[in-house]
Amino acid sequence: MSAILTVENLSKHFTLHDQNKTIPSCANVSFTVEPGTLSALIGPTGAGKSSVLKCVYRTYLPNAGSVLYRTDAGETVNLTQASEHEVLALRKFEIGFVTQFLHCLPRRAAVDVVAEPLLVRGATRAEARDKARGMLDALNVPERLWEVPPATFSGGEKQRVNLARGLVARPRLLLLDEPTASLDPRTTDKVVAILQAIKAEGVAMLAIFHHPDLVARLADQVIELAPPVVRQTLSEATTQ
Repeated sequence: MSAILTVENLSKHFTLHDQNKTIPSCANVSFTVEPGTLSALIGPTGAGKSSVLKCVYRTYLPNAGSVLYRTDAGETVNLTQASEHEVLALRKFEIGFVTQFLHCLPRRAAVDVVAEPLLVRGATRAEARDKARGMLDALNVPERLWEVPPATFSGGEKQRVNLARGLVARPRLLLLDEPTASLDPRTTDKVVAILQAIKAEGVAMLAIFHHPDLVARLADQVIELAPPVVRQTLSEATTQ
């Protein structure tokens, strides 16, 4: 089976120009992700787990390395060099990202927030809302909240809406940043069951988990990141 994602020697750092400092994030990260599997990114705070996800999604541009994605058409795209148009098209049809926080228009009902990815892909409003309601129900979002904007929801309720939106469209590659961080054990179990089901459908997943139990239950591959080495600049060394 051919990998859907191949990351080679990925490195990312941030430059504080006003302080003439470079802050390393991740360094020399390499791995592959196969269809129908979940690869878990683990490691201590500061190891660059979120940066890796954001480089794959192209929220960040890496400073070195390559991120090769195999499209549904069988083409290989280096996401580090792809145009904004290519990246947006892949996000629309093939690559999904569930972040830790829900970002949406303030007055849209929860069901419409969840239905949006399906509408973008060409589903009718009725079909999209029907599937959205099913996903909200599967994630224990009370029916009384479906037509309410999520701005007033609790943190756990917002996360469930966020998960529902990310899972409803079944992207070929799904990126997950601590998807169960704000959830109670019962809902976490439901999320685990849904992730196992979509994995069985062939969806590839790259996820960050901090709980070893979730890694043991879901991961087919574990990718452990270590914090990058901080190197002094010449100017810093001479002042010490």
